[in-house]
Amino acid sequence: MSLSELLTVDGLELLDSLPPYNPANVMALSEQLQREGYAPGLVAEALTQSRLRERAADKFGPFAQRMVFTKDGLEQATRLSVGAFHAQRFLETGATHVIDFGAGLGADSMAFAGLGLRVTAIEMDDVAAAAATHNLRPFPEVEVIHADGFSVDLAALDADAIWIDPARRLNGRRLKNPADWMPSLHDAVALARHFPAAGIKVGPGIDYAQLPEDALVEWISAGGDLVEAVIWLGSCAPEPGRHALAVGATSGAARWDSGVSDPRLPATQVIPDALGLVIYEPDPAIIRSGSIATLCEKYGISPVADGIAYLTGNEIIDSPFLTNFTVATTLPLEPKPIRRALRELGVGRVEIKKRGTDLDPEKFRKKLKLDPKLPGEMTLIATPTISGKHRAILCERA
Repeated sequence: MSLSELLTVDGLELLDSLPPYNPANVMALSEQLQREGYAPGLVAEALTQSRLRERAADKFGPFAQRMVFTKDGLEQATRLSVGAFHAQRFLETGATHVIDFGAGLGADSMAFAGLGLRVTAIEMDDVAAAAATHNLRPFPEVEVIHADGFSVDLAALDADAIWIDPARRLNGRRLKNPADWMPSLHDAVALARHFPAAGIKVGPGIDYAQLPEDALVEWISAGGDLVEAVIWLGSCAPEPGRHALAVGATSGAARWDSGVSDPRLPATQVIPDALGLVIYEPDPAIIRSGSIATLCEKYGISPVADGIAYLTGNEIIDSPFLTNFTVATTLPLEPKPIRRALRELGVGRVEIKKRGTDLDPEKFRKKLKLDPKLPGEMTLIATPTISGKHRAILCERA
């Protein structure tokens, strides 16, 4: 795919003139535009970009409507709300000039420049580099270089920080092995060590054993969704360890220290306890950063079963890292008793959550034969408990 024809005055005017994307209208709109004289290839690309802009709104907000994307690039691109925290960490080290190595569509460069950092964005892929050049045009603090970053004399750029976002997708397929990333995790870490401050964006499922022992590794959630992890090195990692960062859906963020001095150490297991009056769902960044133990220690709570990331206690806890559910009743994980209890409670809508069970929520929901006329709402949490048996915990969000 090439963006060259779209990234012209006429192509961008066509793209910007399109109505909000509606898949039901795509065929008719395509035929109409071709009747008006637009080339079929240009129409197809404009409609593709319109669809990607619609999807990009969650990550980029109103900025998405002036940007261009690739499918893989959008999947991997950093949300602007998260990129601002990357930029802030660089600023706290005193960095002024960041190399964005493997800049992709330019998402992190936008965040860096938006907070006043000078940026050199390097991208080797032809289409992504063209997209980044367009997306970063409003930021005079950014220079885009279309090249293989390993062929560039990085030292001559006189930067005091580097951000590396290895390509972790190929033809829409996620590359799970860090050795297959471009650059590989090994090469990315080696490159990062040449700079006073460095960050490497990685997938949140990365194995602790693959982390550098002197890194501060941060797992980041946004609006309750786990979105990425970052390996911080140099002055960006004043102390090695693992952190969780929860970025709010609208604004604000909170950090949590897992309490380890070596990011490679396994998570500490916590002895489970009997179900209390409240069940807590930890933020996914807490779970992946191995922070359950320190969270339980601080608040005096426990897992409901060995290796299960539902926690329990008897008090509502005000924490950005915990969602509280008050327990109404506990039942066997079987449709008939649950169906009876829901009807007695006047519940017609049920949110189903699960851990440690192969239950299929949608298939199980059908078996409950919910009556939509009943006004009540509850959450059903399917999980093993300390007894070793699987249970359905009916509860309400606190």
